Amino acid sequence: VCTGVGPVNAAHAVTLAIVRQRPDAIVVCGVGGAYPGSGLQVGDVVSADMECYGDLGAATPSGFLDMKALGFPVVASPEPLYNDLPMQMWPVERRATFVTVSTCTGTDAAARAIAARTGGAVENMEGAAVAHVAHLHGIPVGEVRGISNMVTDRDTGRWRLNDAAVAAQEALLSWMSRR
Repeated sequence: VCTGVGPVNAAHAVTLAIVRQRPDAIVVCGVGGAYPGSGLQVGDVVSADMECYGDLGAATPSGFLDMKALGFPVVASPEPLYNDLPMQMWPVERRATFVTVSTCTGTDAAARAIAARTGGAVENMEGAAVAHVAHLHGIPVGEVRGISNMVTDRDTGRWRLNDAAVAAQEALLSWMSRR
């Protein structure tokens, strides 16, 4: 399923796929940016151990409040889930926390602030929405992404989107062939 960009497109496409195809599992495959200090480099491929909604919450004069601080779970049962959505499958051995945002981070300062607040290493725009829908339907979920860029002051000339997409796809296909 090609979801398109952003959490709404991703949630919609995955919901339709679940209703129409009734999958036993869902694995997201794509590209992402690595936060400074994550230990990841352009060209690496990594699986999510957790997906986090990075900007779902409230901005306040004293700082950002996530859904747990606000008392609003995004998945209510059986155990409430707030901004953090755990994964059940890992197509590659290297794992990190992924962060889904609705607006790509374009400054070094913002990247460092999101990474510090969430504990995240990889930024994307769809993963948490897919994990969210999978959790609502009780379907195991995993995610693998190739690192296309460092999340810092925006410099698209240094991005390697195609190389990262191919690396993630190859890693996922290799994992699938062993299952």
